[in-house]
Amino acid sequence: QLAEKLGVSRTPIREAIRKLELEGLVLMIPRKGAEVAKISEKSLRDVLEVRRSLEELAIELACQRMTDEEIEQLGERQNDFKNAMNIAETDEAFHDVIYLGTGNDKLVQILNNLREQMYRYRLEYIKDEDKRQILIVEHEHILAAIKARNIAEAKNAAREHIDNQEITVSKNIKEQEDIMPVRGRGRR
Repeated sequence: QLAEKLGVSRTPIREAIRKLELEGLVLMIPRKGAEVAKISEKSLRDVLEVRRSLEELAIELACQRMTDEEIEQLGERQNDFKNAMNIAETDEAFHDVIYLGTGNDKLVQILNNLREQMYRYRLEYIKDEDKRQILIVEHEHILAAIKARNIAEAKNAAREHIDNQEITVSKNIKEQEDIMPVRGRGRR
């Protein structure tokens, strides 16, 4: 149906679904097809463990290698973030400046590959409007540490940023799990 609707053959649709399945975003159900994978605490933890390590490496390299122009650009992305309507995209843009500032193409590639898996957790984190102010403060902390080229402080700020995401999204997952059984019983 999707191939027909998009006016393409089935092959690219199958390949796209396989890629999504490999990334853990889709589950293949025999004789039914593809289903969007639910967000679980384990998948959250798995993704954020990898992100935490890669971000710390990126922060360390960015502190050492970012030019003054790139640091200025990071400040501009932070200002964009403060005024943005689409928080997820401007949050990604902020982190992209850091990634590119590492000068490490392989690290940037790996982080970009992880981006799709992180995006759904990023959306879950920022859906709560009061998180915006917290994110602004966290970004300011990261920016100030990078400007000062203080690797230890920058790593701590990045770790805190990711830890807060994990705490909030994990709480949201638990709340959703508590709600789901109630909804299921009401329909029977």
